[in-house]
Amino acid sequence: MRRPLTPFAPTRSLLAGSAALAVLLTAACGSSTTGSTDAEPAATPSASPVPRAEEVSTAVGAPSGETTEEGRRASRIAVTHDGGVVVLDATDLTLLGEFPVEGYARLNPAGDERHLFVTEGDGFRLLDLGGYSLPHGDHDHHHATTPTLTDLRYPAKHPGHVVVHDGRTVLYGDGDGRVRSIDPEDLRDGPTALPKGRTWTERSPHHGVAVEREDGSVITTVGDEESRSGVTIRDAKGRTVASSDECPGVHGEAAAQDGVVVLGCEDGLLVVDGDTITKVDSPDDYGRIGNQAGHDESPFVLGDYKSDPDAELERPTKVSITDTRDASLRLVDLPASYSFRSLGRGPQGEALVLGTDGKLHVIDPESGEITRSTQVVDAWEEPTEWQEARPTLYVQDETAYVTDPSTKTLHMVDIASGEVIRSGVLPVVPDEVDGTRG
Repeated sequence: MRRPLTPFAPTRSLLAGSAALAVLLTAACGSSTTGSTDAEPAATPSASPVPRAEEVSTAVGAPSGETTEEGRRASRIAVTHDGGVVVLDATDLTLLGEFPVEGYARLNPAGDERHLFVTEGDGFRLLDLGGYSLPHGDHDHHHATTPTLTDLRYPAKHPGHVVVHDGRTVLYGDGDGRVRSIDPEDLRDGPTALPKGRTWTERSPHHGVAVEREDGSVITTVGDEESRSGVTIRDAKGRTVASSDECPGVHGEAAAQDGVVVLGCEDGLLVVDGDTITKVDSPDDYGRIGNQAGHDESPFVLGDYKSDPDAELERPTKVSITDTRDASLRLVDLPASYSFRSLGRGPQGEALVLGTDGKLHVIDPESGEITRSTQVVDAWEEPTEWQEARPTLYVQDETAYVTDPSTKTLHMVDIASGEVIRSGVLPVVPDEVDGTRG
């Protein structure tokens, strides 16, 4: 999950519509800096406007349009902006859909590799990105249809974190403590009604998170409107089996290999392995870890790290790497700062950080060494308000997608080689980015 430790976002006005869209994309290739971070990286390629599909979907309501079978996954990318969200083909960046959204929109995975949940007002609204795969014996059949912003939504006061874990998707309402857990497979075929799933209400609403595990047990944060203190584990029948109050400011979650869950604190983190909760202390009295990125096949969790409790906006230059096998914490120095939208993981578990120097830094989580730094965008500074657009990192399979709001550009970086393989200018100023594999 990528969430800042802040109150619920205020509403913004809805823009009146999109500008006219250009129709040409020039795919361009660049090169990277490999092996040493001291070498001067190559410049990023120039970008042309993203191409517009013959018919760009603006469908709002029930899913519509003809479905076709494809020879490969129909992967998609969604990008929010001030006034809406656009959907692009993840391979060639063709614009496939544009939809108005009221207020400040955020994107959350639905868990079925077809849909995203858009936080809009007091609810989670289902966005169909239009690509999906269905199992057929020992293989999958890949399908594509037009993207649609559906009218299907789950109500939630101040909708917050959405967590996909162990085949369950859990949505958390910060303002009312209402939690809903669903099977994401119930969404894959394009529902006409949202599954009811399992619902409950936490006693004290707060900016929290809940994780349901395969056995039906649930890890939930503990707190209220004023503070947050730790986590509780309840079994499938709702009985408390373990808890910890050693996590002031508990925020976010990330999952690692073997289903281990890590939650950040203002003085370290909690590692939850089965029903065992282990506190890991920061090397500083105040060492806040709040946003993290995990990988299901890696024991390491990448996290941010802030050490100045008095900073109005700290621009950190260290990241944390937690080894969940022995609950140990390592700090890695970076040549630049970063933001809460800068963390990601590569296909082999690489730790990725998009720095304010405009470089995508690749870290070996085992050694903590920076193995490559690729110049993707110009140097930038994190804005004071967390809702303001800034360069953002999103990873899908072997590709890292990096936005540049100052030029309205979206770059695709091959993680293995470090090459910037394609760039396109968007018709909007990009903010959040997420996607589905199709």
